[in-house]
Amino acid sequence: MNTNTLPTDELKKYGIINEDNSFSKKLNTEDIQKFLQGYTIVADHDKNRATFQLTDNNSKLKVIFLERDKNISEILENSKNNIQYTDTENVSKSASELNFEKKAFIFDKETNQVVEFDFIKNARELTAIIADKKNTEELNRYKTELLKLKSFLQDKIDQFPEMAKEITNDLNIVSKEFNTVAGISEKQNHSQKREKSDIQLNVNDPDVYQDANRIREEESQEQDEEIQKSRGFRR
Repeated sequence: MNTNTLPTDELKKYGIINEDNSFSKKLNTEDIQKFLQGYTIVADHDKNRATFQLTDNNSKLKVIFLERDKNISEILENSKNNIQYTDTENVSKSASELNFEKKAFIFDKETNQVVEFDFIKNARELTAIIADKKNTEELNRYKTELLKLKSFLQDKIDQFPEMAKEITNDLNIVSKEFNTVAGISEKQNHSQKREKSDIQLNVNDPDVYQDANRIREEESQEQDEEIQKSRGFRR
């Protein structure tokens, strides 16, 4: 780990280190150590996100600027109620590059933190978490977002033929998750319909009505006998 070749001018420019070359107080010791080992620093503000990573033996700073369709404060607040989905554009890339990402933000009640998942990189984990919630509405929302991403990638294959292989790989991942979710959704709908059918069968079962009528007739006879006994006692 080399710290002698740090690009100090750039690090100062983005507020990662101070004028005296000390690291920003916003970073703790663990953050600094990870950053020097190649981990990425992420800075969020409103709809904007910037990521910083040291490369080439800590001699260069890789900076990526992203722009979301929602404010980070809005995402964090609303994620407490349901899963938040965002579309993110990598504004550091040129128009000739694929610069789109789709993310899901899920509130973890155990840690009381919001966790971010990428639709491509964290596909299987994301699907498993949402399916485990057993919430039909959430599952359908996720299915809709997968379908949007699937359509987007299909369009991009024609737009970026030189990246067709990479985009196709991403498309295959999304298609697989969509099929998985569609299968889960179909099973849930079938199960719900069967439960409703069982209820209807019970209600419309002729034996149920016959038993009910028989019980009512027996109760009526018992009541008549009681009335007759009561009248006879009065005499």
